[in-house]
Amino acid sequence: MPSHFEQKILPYTPEQMFDLVAAVDQYKEFAPWCLGSRINKWDGENIFYADLVIGYKMFRERFSSKVILDRPHSITIEYLEGPLKHLTNEWRFISEPNGHCRIDFSVEFEFNHFVFQSLVNVFFNEVVKRMVSAFEKRAYELYANE
Repeated sequence: MPSHFEQKILPYTPEQMFDLVAAVDQYKEFAPWCLGSRINKWDGENIFYADLVIGYKMFRERFSSKVILDRPHSITIEYLEGPLKHLTNEWRFISEPNGHCRIDFSVEFEFNHFVFQSLVNVFFNEVVKRMVSAFEKRAYELYANE
């Protein structure tokens, strides 16, 4: 099963990065291959359910997830429904002494369909790096002038 861990230190606060990642309904504006994103329902203040539509060329799939918020420390995504057999995704936001934020990002997933999994295995690390890079660019657009 492919997995990826990435760590970055960015010149933003943990609160800023947490808010950016928690705004799932805005992913369609900046995340690569994200054709649609919405928050469907809140369960209290710290849990919501969301859908993402991911697409590339002829491929288009909807994913449903449960998102657990621990502001400003972490966001955990639990896969509920879609074309995957398994998905685990976590963002951790750690305050650095200089006011910056260390981000620990991890993802692990497996498709139900062998053909999709074979394709993803070839490009997995590049795809994940582009996704993380999109969040970094979005943070710059939102927070660089604050």
